[in-house]
Amino acid sequence: MSRSGPPPSRVRCAIYTRKSSNEGLDQDFNSLHAQREACEAYIRSHFGEGWRAVEVQYDDGGYSGGSMERPALQRLLRDIQAGRIDVVVVYKVDRLTRSLTDFAKIVDRFDNHGVSFVSVTQAFNTTSSMGRLTLNVLLSFAQFEREVTGERIRDKIAASKAKGMWMGGNLPLGYDAPVAGAPRALVPNEAEAKVVRHIFSRYLALKSTNALREELEQDGIRSKRWISSRGREIGGLVFSRGALRHLLKNP
Repeated sequence: MSRSGPPPSRVRCAIYTRKSSNEGLDQDFNSLHAQREACEAYIRSHFGEGWRAVEVQYDDGGYSGGSMERPALQRLLRDIQAGRIDVVVVYKVDRLTRSLTDFAKIVDRFDNHGVSFVSVTQAFNTTSSMGRLTLNVLLSFAQFEREVTGERIRDKIAASKAKGMWMGGNLPLGYDAPVAGAPRALVPNEAEAKVVRHIFSRYLALKSTNALREELEQDGIRSKRWISSRGREIGGLVFSRGALRHLLKNP
């Protein structure tokens, strides 16, 4: 007659999920739910080893993996420091972070508190040296992908601006935002355009940004004042030297 051994010790597993954008988060079943289901299934497959998912949910919806400033991640790190977690389970490594530097910091904190890290779809575990090596290689590609995406977005914005399209942000003096439904091009504001011409002509005469700034302040000439889409008043301030240089160099 066989005798069963002692029950396995309880392994407290925290599931961390992340989605970069807010798109689709209001749906009944979104990406965060899908990630959590996969992680829960993985934990159940280790039930015999004592793995149990903790009740606390660590979900970051609408947060980039390029920064550690995420509320659920910070809460997870605090709970790890408090000794409440044994294993962190994620769907993919890049859900935890897309930065090699941040990854090194996170894993170091895991190690300091005896916490393991598991990726469900990639079957990696940081308790082994080979797992660490593979994770670092994988994160190198994740960081490369994030940087390439950032460069592509910056190039697109620069090309759009070169064609006179307004890509959002603060309005420059001399222009107004396009009305809804109109082409995304800034609309010249003739009254402000006269001020811009005056600033250029005075700079050519004074040949000094500091002298120009002082003169504009004395004459009561301020930066563009406008109302944001949220109803907040922006601008209307005394020109700083940096703001003047930007205006004078802005194509």
